[in-house]
Amino acid sequence: MELTRPATAAWRDDPAAYWAALESATAHLDPPFAVLSLPALSHNAFDMLGRANGTRIRVASKSVRARGVMDAVLRVPGYRGVLAYTLAEGLWLATEALAAGSTPDVVVGYPSADRWAIGALANDPRLASTVTLMVDSLDQLDLIDAVVSPARRQAMRLCLELDASWDSRLLGHVGTWRSPVHSPEQARALAEAIARRPGFRLVGMMAYEGQLAGVADAPAGKPARAAMLRWMKRRSAAELAERRAAAVAAVRHVADLEFVNGGGTGSLETTSAEQAVTEIAAGSGLFGPHLFDGYRSFRPAPAAALALSVVRKPRSRIATLHGGGWIASGPPGADRLPRVAWPRELRMLPREQAGEVQTPVTGRDATSLRIGDRVWLRHTKAGELSEHVNTLHVIDGDRLVESIPTYRGEGKAFL
Repeated sequence: MELTRPATAAWRDDPAAYWAALESATAHLDPPFAVLSLPALSHNAFDMLGRANGTRIRVASKSVRARGVMDAVLRVPGYRGVLAYTLAEGLWLATEALAAGSTPDVVVGYPSADRWAIGALANDPRLASTVTLMVDSLDQLDLIDAVVSPARRQAMRLCLELDASWDSRLLGHVGTWRSPVHSPEQARALAEAIARRPGFRLVGMMAYEGQLAGVADAPAGKPARAAMLRWMKRRSAAELAERRAAAVAAVRHVADLEFVNGGGTGSLETTSAEQAVTEIAAGSGLFGPHLFDGYRSFRPAPAAALALSVVRKPRSRIATLHGGGWIASGPPGADRLPRVAWPRELRMLPREQAGEVQTPVTGRDATSLRIGDRVWLRHTKAGELSEHVNTLHVIDGDRLVESIPTYRGEGKAFL
C-alpha cells in the first residue's frame, strides 16, 4: 500500500458516489466488516503534515492498531517513529521491524508495570536501544530496578512526561490526569534524579494536551458551549506553550534530549507553533472518525467505516442492523456511539441506541431498506474500531486492493 496525495475529494464532492464505490468494492463480503479508503487515508495523511507545518509526526499506534497501515504512513516523508500504548506492544512492533531489516523508533506513551515486558526489554540490547519508556516518578524507576538490577541490564532509554493539563481559576482542572510533574522546577528535579541513577538515560520529554487535541470545539447546535470551548483552548494553549518551553529548557540543562513530543491530531497547528516541540504524536486523524466532525479548524475524510447488515424490519420505517454496539472510550454518552454515515437519512432509536447484537435505525431512508442491505457507520474514535475486526479492507475507487490484518487479526490484544 502506497500513500499518494489524491487529486479529488470524492467524500466531500459527491458523498453518494463515494459510499456507492465502497459498496461496489465490497459486494462479495458479508458484514460486519471494516474498510479503509486509500484515497481518503492518503488525503488525511498529507493534510496532517500540512497542519503540522514542518514538525514531524510520530504515529500514535493506539489510533491505528494495524501494522500494515502504520508501515505505509511511516514511508511518507514527515512521519517518523511510533508512539505505542503498552510496552508489550512496543516490544512486538520493534521486534517485527528488526526482523524486517528496518530500524525501529518506538516510544511507549504510558508508564509500564509489566514485569515480563520490562525484563524482556532490559535483556535485549537491540530492543533497549530502540524502545523508550515513559516515566513521571522515581517509583517507576524502582520497579524497573526490582525487575532487573542496573548491573545486569542495558541502560534503559527514558522519556519524562510533563503534565499538560490546565489549572483554570474558572473551570478547575482541565485536561487528562496523567503525570504529577507539572512545573518546570518539578521537571528539572526529576531529570536530575534520573541522571543520578545508574542504568537509565533520559532521552526525551512528552506532554499530551488532551484538552486541546481531544476536545471538539464546534459541537453542533451548541453555540454557547462552542464559544466557551474555544476560549478554554486559547487560554490553555497560551499557558502550556510558556510552561512547556520553560520545562524543556530546564531539563535540557540536565540531559541531551533527542526529542520533545506533544500534541495530537486535534492540536497540530497550535503544538507545531511551539519552538520547544520537535515532534507531534498523532494517529486518529488518519482514519477520520466522527469525533472530528465537531472541530472548527479541520475536517478529515471519513477514511475508515464499518458495514452492518439489515436483518429485521419490525416496522416499515425501522430497519434492524445486526451488531453495532462498538462503543468508544471516554465519558459514557451518545457521542461515544457509532454514527450512521450512509444512507444519510437514518438515525438510531433513543431508547435502544447501538446494541451488542442489534441496532434499530429509523428515518426516511429506512423505508427503502430490505433484508440483506448494508448500512455504513463511522466509529467515534479511531483505533478502537480495529479491536472489533480481524481485517481492514483497503478500497481504491470501487476496487478492493488489499486486506490488512489488524492487531486482533494477528492474534494480539494488548489492552
